[in-house]
Amino acid sequence: MRAAAVPLLLLVLAGCGAVHVEPPAPQGEAAAACDRLAPLLPRTLDGADRTTSTPESPYVAVWGEAEIALRCGVPRPPRMAPTDQVQEINGVGWFADPDKPALYTAIQAPLYVEVTVAGTHTPGRVLTELSEPIGQVSAQTR
Repeated sequence: MRAAAVPLLLLVLAGCGAVHVEPPAPQGEAAAACDRLAPLLPRTLDGADRTTSTPESPYVAVWGEAEIALRCGVPRPPRMAPTDQVQEINGVGWFADPDKPALYTAIQAPLYVEVTVAGTHTPGRVLTELSEPIGQVSAQTR
């Protein structure tokens, strides 16, 4: 199901400028962490301004015209094996999905934060900018 959802993740709706992103449904500690993350997210990310998504959700943030999308409180990536390497950026572990090169997931207890980055942006720069607020939320739960 997830494999089919990712290509459809970023759709610009004709005429309204909103970006369609399917919101996750985090529970418990993950939902609380996402609620703390939302106000910490930047208004501008790698030069792209924050925009609205449809349906509106406190667990989704979008920048640019479907260029960068964040979904907070997603399940653990099904493709991630216990032995997979993650790249650490400013204390936050990032899993790069080998089957979907534009998809990255922050691995920070108690939550997973999925980020899709279009080819018009540098993933390393985007992930670095997002690592600060994600790391702040993780530190609050420890």
